[in-house]
Amino acid sequence: MEVPLARLADFLAARGHQVVVEEESAAQVAARRYAVTPAASIGAHADLAIVVGGDGTMLAIARRLAAIDVPLIGINQGRLGFLTDIPLARMETTLEAMLAGRYLEERRTLLDATVTAHDGEPQRALALNDVVINRGSLGTMIECGVDIDGRATFTMRADGMIVATPTGSTAYALSAGGPILSPTVPAWALVPVAPHALTHRPIVVDDRSTIRVTVIRGRDAAAHCDGQVRFPLAEGESVTVKRAAFTARFLHPEGHDYFAMLREKLHWSETPERLRSRPPHDA
Repeated sequence: MEVPLARLADFLAARGHQVVVEEESAAQVAARRYAVTPAASIGAHADLAIVVGGDGTMLAIARRLAAIDVPLIGINQGRLGFLTDIPLARMETTLEAMLAGRYLEERRTLLDATVTAHDGEPQRALALNDVVINRGSLGTMIECGVDIDGRATFTMRADGMIVATPTGSTAYALSAGGPILSPTVPAWALVPVAPHALTHRPIVVDDRSTIRVTVIRGRDAAAHCDGQVRFPLAEGESVTVKRAAFTARFLHPEGHDYFAMLREKLHWSETPERLRSRPPHDA
């Protein structure tokens, strides 16, 4: 069976487009002899990036390309596919229309996280989904303090705290009981993970806010950006989160509807009987 990435590359080349393949994926299209470049520099060679994979792959590529404003299209080869929203089975027909100019463009905000440690230079990373401060492998709760725009807001004992973008509101934050934020809403969701006091509830704040989360007590805590970049946190160390200076560009098929996508992915309005009767398929 032909590898989807090779199929995609051949499809694009047959239509006169110059194809550049990220080097870690190049083995899948080696026989085609397409140009190869490292992920860190692919934006310098591309007017458009088409990502074949799941949402995790898209998160990693989007963080790299957002600063240079390269648009992204996602082909879903994963499970849910909130960001990689084009089914593999309809890849060619959908791309044919999009490359002809029939598409919708959407911009998604990113988080800019700075970790302040007791020693050493501050470390920074971007997140498209979320920044998570959580307990480590020792299994004990952490106590953390949350400041919003320099004002002490609350302290809590919990397994962790999630600062999620609208994009990330359907990821870890959703499973922790947070709200779904439409991508057009300029806000962050602050979602506690298993708080000790049930009065600590998710809150939504303006995305112009600066959020600082400080570990007051807790061993082996860490900050995670999109679940892909990790920074250890000692007691007294903090993570400051604010809106990044740029956005990620996503292109969707013509007629794309965010809420229709949620209905499909989250099975809204489905009864248990109908769900059981549906044939298994990869979302």
